[in-house]
Amino acid sequence: MTHEAVPRSFEDVPHALLHQRVRDIASGVEGELMAVVREDVSDTPVREHWVKLAYVRGPSGREISTAVANIEAV
Repeated sequence: MTHEAVPRSFEDVPHALLHQRVRDIASGVEGELMAVVREDVSDTPVREHWVKLAYVRGPSGREISTAVANIEAV
């Protein structure tokens, strides 16, 4: 039996801090807010489960994702 990845749906969400310096209060990472998306994180196509995620590019150039509620301006 093979497992195929389920394509994830998402949509961009406007945010006041987009492209500004922010801190993820959950991890302490500081960086630029690159995007906020509403993403379907469902484990089955039968029941959708949408969350808002923020993508922050840290000093290393690597992006992390976190809940939008965890973002604060620096």
